[in-house]
Amino acid sequence: MIKNKYLILRRITQITILFLYFSATYFGWKILVGNLSFSKLFNTIPLADPYAVLQMIFAGAVISSNLIIGALIIIAFYGIIGGRAYCSWVCPVNMITDLAAWVRRKTHHEKDNLISAIKIRKFRYFFLVVLLILSAIVGTAAFEFISPIGLFTRAIAFSVGFAWVWLLAIFLFDAFILRNGWCGHICPVGAMYSVIGSKSIIRVYHDKEKCTNCGSCLEICPENQVLSPIIHKKSSFINGIECTNCGRCIEVCNDNALKFSLRYIIKQKGEENEKINAN
Repeated sequence: MIKNKYLILRRITQITILFLYFSATYFGWKILVGNLSFSKLFNTIPLADPYAVLQMIFAGAVISSNLIIGALIIIAFYGIIGGRAYCSWVCPVNMITDLAAWVRRKTHHEKDNLISAIKIRKFRYFFLVVLLILSAIVGTAAFEFISPIGLFTRAIAFSVGFAWVWLLAIFLFDAFILRNGWCGHICPVGAMYSVIGSKSIIRVYHDKEKCTNCGSCLEICPENQVLSPIIHKKSSFINGIECTNCGRCIEVCNDNALKFSLRYIIKQKGEENEKINAN
């Protein structure tokens, strides 16, 4: 297997999306026009961030049919297939937070307390609700003004200067203050996709027989609380809704105990094996 295969594929996906947005502005290409809040694919198929649309609804804005259709397409894709993959495969801020995580591993070597980390991570859901309420109060989508995701894509397309300051702040925060601070503890968009993709079918499969509990997956995983059932060998797949399907745990697993698969097929096979063993 190619080393860091999924990391390379994720970077290709993220950079390609940014390049297409840039190309729409400077070359007039119509492959992907807009930004990650609202886009049009091939100038025909609408794609809309469900959280951005939800903020607009709370703000009392008139929602067009394109926005509704675009949000439903995204909800269907990530709800059925992708889970929280948006955060690791699409969102450009992930490139910055991954770099910060690498710097943190190289310079700090500290580990979060798992119990306290889980408690802190709940803040993003609280922040999600607060921003919706704030959108209703101020009459506009509150998070869109400070969203590093939107700022990143606008900076690529229009060279917005302030965006780089905000992105640098996130990098420093993640690298030197709180491990996986932005994506894992604050970002309401990630929280939204956690809820949307809670029942998605693509999951990381865990072969309990091969696993030696070496801990490599814990060190690399940005949401290592989802690995708790794996550590205790109580689960055949990673079921935590915060899992981003980034594939990093698969790449560092020396036991070859982890791989992508379909969760309901795994569950069905497990039940069949249990029946066979019982007989």
